Amino acid sequence: MGFNGAMSEDLGPSRAVLRAFGAVGEPVRLAGGKGGAWRVGDVVVKPSEGDAEVRWRAGVLAGLAESSEFRVARPVRAADGDWVAGGWEATWLVAGEPDQRRVVEVVRAGEAFHAAVAGVARPSFLDTRWNPWGNGEWLAWEPVDSAGHGMKTVVRRPSALLDELLAVRVPVVMVEQIVHADLLGNVLFAEGLPPAIIDWAAYWRPAAWASAVAVVDAMVWHGFDFGLARRWAGVPDWGQLLVRAAIFRLATWGAAGWSAEPQEAYGPVTRDVVEFVRGGG
Repeated sequence: MGFNGAMSEDLGPSRAVLRAFGAVGEPVRLAGGKGGAWRVGDVVVKPSEGDAEVRWRAGVLAGLAESSEFRVARPVRAADGDWVAGGWEATWLVAGEPDQRRVVEVVRAGEAFHAAVAGVARPSFLDTRWNPWGNGEWLAWEPVDSAGHGMKTVVRRPSALLDELLAVRVPVVMVEQIVHADLLGNVLFAEGLPPAIIDWAAYWRPAAWASAVAVVDAMVWHGFDFGLARRWAGVPDWGQLLVRAAIFRLATWGAAGWSAEPQEAYGPVTRDVVEFVRGGG
């Protein structure tokens, strides 16, 4: 199938892309995420950030059994049978809106989702994918003196907050699986329906780490104090998972070339996490 240009995410998908996915209507840009998603009738299209990852994710989600505990945005196959068309991917629209105040429900939905995908094998695209978030994840988990991932180099911008977190990070041994590491803003709530999980940010790490990322995000950006994190204090190595969640987020700033991380937002959470770990948490 040929395409007369995929257009850019700023201009929206081309008509050829819309025809490929059977999307009918005028594209309406959606808020949130990275700003590249467009709703077209009952279909949501967005630029592929890696065709191998899109095809893997679509295959997993298309075959995932229905659950009473969560919904997912099911992928839409293009007319030629592929999951990618002209550099874009598509899913069916799911009802609901994010609510970052419902952290416990977000974590619960994530736990159910992770249980459902626990048997999925580690995908090969993780060996070659590299972006600012991958940089943060690598620094959070791998040896501090690790040079990088394959041909990629870890970006480690000077940061007193990262220094504090790395100083209390110790090795842990936990079962790893495929996880969604950006849950807080990507769980949608609709009256009478299970939470819907969208925009799967896939990593191969312990499932409870994904929960810790959601908790850290809630404390940093949505006004929760450390009492929220203490709700999961019984999770094995919870303190170390919080450390790695905070490193993951902080280390992304330098790799993305953003301005220095906001001390006002991350400072109190970093101090609370470090104190929790030093106290035996």
